[in-house]
Order: sequence, then structure tokens, then C-alpha cells
Amino acid sequence: MADHELLDIYDEQDQHIGVCPRSEVHRVGHWHHTFHCWLVRDTEAGRMLVFQQRQHNKDTFPDLYDITAAGHLLAGETVEQAVRELEEELGVPLRFDQLTPLFITRDGWEFESPSGTLIDREVSSVFGACSPLTLQQYELQADEVAGVFEAPLSQMLEMFHGERASVTATGVYGQPAEAPAGDSPYVHVEVTVEQFVPQSPGYYEKTCTLLQQLSPLE
Repeated sequence: MADHELLDIYDEQDQHIGVCPRSEVHRVGHWHHTFHCWLVRDTEAGRMLVFQQRQHNKDTFPDLYDITAAGHLLAGETVEQAVRELEEELGVPLRFDQLTPLFITRDGWEFESPSGTLIDREVSSVFGACSPLTLQQYELQADEVAGVFEAPLSQMLEMFHGERASVTATGVYGQPAEAPAGDSPYVHVEVTVEQFVPQSPGYYEKTCTLLQQLSPLE
């Protein structure tokens, strides 16, 4: 169970101060480290931003759209080892040296969940990578990821900048029961900023801008 995972915890100066169960980390509000990785796909229509939809039974931000793959660094784990999140959540076997570091962000939130008030203080290492995979080629982790979507990166940047209200995204769901009727496995939805997991001011804009500069995967 995720709540029983052990995480390294840190003080305000990012000095390691111990190890704590994940549930306690979020109850007390200990600083901890996380891994974010955004994937993009180059198509004839331009570069697409790939993102996931969280499962409806997640204790935090259920059903919201989120980073392509992300997770907590377990106790003793390095950010290089956290690349496992890509294969665990999406079935993508990228190596750490195929990722491009984008930036490191330090943020804290307090919010309500079914288990009570949670305090989430994270130091997040954010990476990007180009992937040639189509949406149907992802192997979604059933208890974490409801679906995977993509939309034009340039339009997503405009939306996060406040220049447009929504963007049309194409997606596939992991569970057959959620698949659309008919021959096509794809769904088309209008996504808005409010439907994404909250991040620090400027996070999404900065991420999209840097992803536009990524070199294609060799």
C-alpha cells in the first residue's frame, strides 16, 4: 500500500533528517522529494503534450489531469532510479540518460482528502522526453492511471498562459468499460486549466515552454 511506503524526509534547508511512512509525511507536512516526467510526441501536425488522467479512487485529486508520469522517491532511492515511474505507470522503458532535466521546484500545499487534511511539501525534479509511442501503445497501471491523453503543445501553452479557455485533447482509457462505443478507441475531450492538478504559479507554462525546446529522441 502506498500509505505504508517509506520516504526520506528533509528540513527547510533540504537536509536529510530521517525516514517516515508516506501517510505520516503528508499528515505532518514533512518535506520530501518527487520525480516528474513529461512526455511529448512529434507528429505531422506538430508536437503533442502527453498527460494522464488520475484514477477516480485516488485519495488526492481524483479524476484530474496530471503529469505524464510522476511519483515519490522512496527511502534511499535516487532521482535516477525514480525513472521506474515511467515503466510502472505507462509501460515506457526509457532510461534516465534519455530524459532531459528541465528544472527543480519546491512547493507546498494543504488540502482536504477523504482521509483528512493533507500537507504536501515537495522538492520535485522535473524532466522531459520525446517518445514515439502512440496513445494505444501505453500500458496503463490500472490502480493509478485512468487514461492517457495528448493535445498540441503550443495550444496547451496558450491555455496555461490564459490565452485560450480550453484545448481539445485525444485520449484512450485503460479499462475496456470506459472505452467509447464504436470502432475507434479514442475519445475527444475539452480540457481546461481547472481540470489539472494544481501546481505552483508558472509551473505549467515553464514546463510547456521548455518542452518546446526538447530535441527528438534518438
